[in-house]
Amino acid sequence: MSEQRRILGLDVGTRTIGVAVSDPLRLTAQGRGVIRRSSKAADLAEIKHLTDLYQPEAIVVGYPLTLSGLAHRQAQGIDGFIADLEALGIPIIRQDERFTTKIAERVLIEADVSRARRRGIIDQQAAILILQGYLDRLRRERNPDGTP
Repeated sequence: MSEQRRILGLDVGTRTIGVAVSDPLRLTAQGRGVIRRSSKAADLAEIKHLTDLYQPEAIVVGYPLTLSGLAHRQAQGIDGFIADLEALGIPIIRQDERFTTKIAERVLIEADVSRARRRGIIDQQAAILILQGYLDRLRRERNPDGTP
């Protein structure tokens, strides 16, 4: 079996970018913090640093869809960000991000994380959910009969 490479997951917001990375076997997503957005160049430099560090095979970006499955009005901004990321030469995958922030907040509340601490890590938690959703989808596509 050839060695698989990690996948990087991003939850792109207007003020921060949540970051997650898969394990090399692509079973689980782990949070790697948040990038505080300052400028396009600085944001891309941070992501470039992460790609140098983790050498991902792909980058999964949370993509805003409406309840009916159409691109949300915010999708245009994400499309622009994705166009900038393409300069890294790594495949970019759009992953439905519906409800990830709400689910992330619920998980953090249930874990009794304080409101102040939640604000600092909610985007990271959303990135974990986005990436884990993609990893689970990959596993289902590889093993439609449900075997691990």
